[in-house]
Amino acid sequence: MKSKILLGLLLAGFSSYAQNSAEANFKLTRPGFKEQNAFATTAFVEKYFRLPGNTGFNASIHHVEDILKKAGFVEQKQNEFEAPLTYRIEKRAMKNKTWEPVNANIDIVGESQPLISFKTNRNMIPINCQSTPPEGITAEVIYIPKVVPAEIDKMDLKGKILFSETNPSRLLAIAAKAGAVGVLGYSMPTYTQPEIHQTSIQFGRMAANSDVWTLLLSFGAKEKLKASCLKGSTKLKVNIETKIYQAEELTIVANLKGSEKPDERFVFSAHVQEPGANDNASGVGTLAEMARLTAELYQAKKISPKRTLTFLWGDEIVSTKRYIVEDTTRAKGILWGMSLDMVGEDTKKTGGSFLIEKMPDPSAIWTRGTDKHTEWGAGDVGEKDLFPHYFNDFIFDICKTQGKFANWTVNYNPFEGGSDHTPFLQNKIPGLLMWHFTDVFYHTDNDRLDKVSPTEMKNVGISALTAAYTLISADENTATATVAQVKADALIRLKTEFDLSKKAIADGKPAADEKHIIEVWSKWYIDALATINKMPVKPETTRVGSTIKVATGEIEKQTKTYLEELK
Repeated sequence: MKSKILLGLLLAGFSSYAQNSAEANFKLTRPGFKEQNAFATTAFVEKYFRLPGNTGFNASIHHVEDILKKAGFVEQKQNEFEAPLTYRIEKRAMKNKTWEPVNANIDIVGESQPLISFKTNRNMIPINCQSTPPEGITAEVIYIPKVVPAEIDKMDLKGKILFSETNPSRLLAIAAKAGAVGVLGYSMPTYTQPEIHQTSIQFGRMAANSDVWTLLLSFGAKEKLKASCLKGSTKLKVNIETKIYQAEELTIVANLKGSEKPDERFVFSAHVQEPGANDNASGVGTLAEMARLTAELYQAKKISPKRTLTFLWGDEIVSTKRYIVEDTTRAKGILWGMSLDMVGEDTKKTGGSFLIEKMPDPSAIWTRGTDKHTEWGAGDVGEKDLFPHYFNDFIFDICKTQGKFANWTVNYNPFEGGSDHTPFLQNKIPGLLMWHFTDVFYHTDNDRLDKVSPTEMKNVGISALTAAYTLISADENTATATVAQVKADALIRLKTEFDLSKKAIADGKPAADEKHIIEVWSKWYIDALATINKMPVKPETTRVGSTIKVATGEIEKQTKTYLEELK
């Protein structure tokens, strides 16, 4: 009789582990995620130049709403937990008017082909630029090789167009003071390789309500106009059509209610604004398919999450921050946050790599060995800003598992900031970013649908959902497995840092500084292990705590050995 009871308990434990393990969840997400759905949504969204309140932004929000409704989410009437699957569209009055581009052309008078056109370069019009008169403006263009305000003040620019190889926003005040009608400029970072991708323009912004219009040029257009100006007097005809109007800002939030601890949740965020296909129509499309699949699996009774899963689409950083800070009670229950930003890149075309941007760990301070920052650049991180947590290694290992399964390249970068993961971290909530960089088409009007890979979106969506499903229903088995995983990752990292510090000391670096790096890494991982105690939905025994204690002892022992060897 005892043996049968024991067998029954073992089987029950195994069943619980199977339901809450990443392996079991991969078996649901891999066949269930339809990459063509994600790609179709991306195609819809990327047609528009999207800013909060404008036509394209709102159309994208309502397109996601249609997907949610068809999947089985019902519109929230009273509260988000009135049904298992709910969604709501939040509407807010905007302090400033919204803006959208309609059309633009620059023609060199006397030439048959336009210098540049909105049809091929929709980023040529900076955000907030006003329209020219319907008939356009014809004026002489003055090329300024070097911006020296004192010299420009001496020029006769009244009724003329300023042109310089710099960001046009630098010339707005000078142009307005001199009575110029407009400014043409050029500003492309080197990593976009403008000499190769000569039609690219990164989108820009100018001050609202300016009396002077500005337009941006591609490398190719800039070189052609410069050559014309150097030959002699050049006139341009410029037409700009934009819309500026009062609007509401929309955010859409969907939830799958947790059955045991609904107030605890995992939150996904994908921002809608920005005009690109990868940035960030791909995030919108991937998250929409993740929500659709979640509803399908729940309705088929293949998942029954213990905690709530939340999906959010809105204005980058603004909507995510507001979701956290506007409801302090809700914020206390947010256990994990994930930003999906630029997740669909065809890496053979863009040059970027899939990355997980880690929460602040010591690699953000001491970036060495194989660790490296992207072209975005390092964030301002000190030891006081470190955020020890198992989330870094947990997500990276999930992605590596999918990478091995699908022959998908997975990398990471130290914390840098700048997307929807930062509001989570600023509010002491574990938050990570899934993205791609460095991308030669980043923020340019060549970031279009042909640079998007449905397969890449599928790998990201599968990894993100598998991780979320596992965490929101985590039990003690999930937690103890994570302890083993994080301990193994910690020992690998300590060995790597020890080798680097040993070499650094041999090269003349102070031993005390190198030992300090080892100590900080050790403490970071020990503190990260401690956070696993809160992973299980219902901690039933002291097993997780005991496992953490043993793992901590092993890390401390190894750390001591390394520190002694560095003497």
